[in-house]
Amino acid sequence: MSKKGKFKNFLERNKKSNGYLLRKTSFNVGFKIIRAILIFGLCFMILQPLLNKISISFMEEQDLYDSTIVAIPRHFTLSNYKIASSLMSYWGSLLNTAWISLLVSVLQIISCTLVGYGFARYKFPLKGLWFAAVILVIIIPPSTIQSSLYLNFCYFDLFGLFKMITGQPLNLLNSLTPYVLMCMGCMGLKSGLYIYMIRQFFRGIPKELEEAAYVDGCGRLKTFIRIMLPDAKPIITSCFLFAYVWQWTDSFYSNLFLKDKFSLLAVKLTGVSGALDSYLMHRGIAMKATTAYSQGMIATGTLMVIAPLILLYLFAQKGFVESLSQSGIKM
Repeated sequence: MSKKGKFKNFLERNKKSNGYLLRKTSFNVGFKIIRAILIFGLCFMILQPLLNKISISFMEEQDLYDSTIVAIPRHFTLSNYKIASSLMSYWGSLLNTAWISLLVSVLQIISCTLVGYGFARYKFPLKGLWFAAVILVIIIPPSTIQSSLYLNFCYFDLFGLFKMITGQPLNLLNSLTPYVLMCMGCMGLKSGLYIYMIRQFFRGIPKELEEAAYVDGCGRLKTFIRIMLPDAKPIITSCFLFAYVWQWTDSFYSNLFLKDKFSLLAVKLTGVSGALDSYLMHRGIAMKATTAYSQGMIATGTLMVIAPLILLYLFAQKGFVESLSQSGIKM
């Protein structure tokens, strides 16, 4: 059928429906246009800062002060990446960040899965009070308890035993021990959120599955490992990726616990400005970096920090999106 014929057929159908077809078609077209505009605006708001940093990372210092340059550098250079890599000790920091993030994420998911399953399936004394504590962990920012965490791990003592034996408490700072203890105790970065998500997922699984496993002779632990965990792969995958990404970019706990013991990308990034001043002074270029050049170097360092995460997402996006969609259905 030609376009003229289709249009004539549309008019006839619209006349028979007393204009309803035209109103419905107009509404659908208008809705699609508005939706496209909103999606484009949202994507632009998310991508524009990243695109701006990419542009700045390839500019020489003189381009940063040129008001005629908006996005495309006039003097293209790769030296910013070389300098930023040197300032952050990039490859060593990348390796440390990768394995520490993996360790912390695995410990968090193990402990949060067990606790979330317990909240979803078992009844125990003061269950509501303990779950309220989980919600408080989500709501209260970590900086609120920064002093308490520092004092607790700087003068760590278990019921006074270490002080009784050695005469003084243990100083656990500048080591991975605080990370391990907090993750195992479900007090790591965003642990409360993971417990809540996993609890909601397990609550959506029919109890008949567990009852059938009990009838077949499975105990509680075997039922959890053989029946519940395979069904929970989507939400565990989501929580693991969230934990890994947030730990990768965390500087609060890293500065608090590790200090200079391990060089991490997020920590090194916060010190780029000061390191740049020392770099320029050592080379006899300037006593202090200009504000624009310092910000440009920070933008370059930021891109280098998030680049591995972008690659991780590109490789894992299919499984990540599927895990989110499946967990969303069951939640």
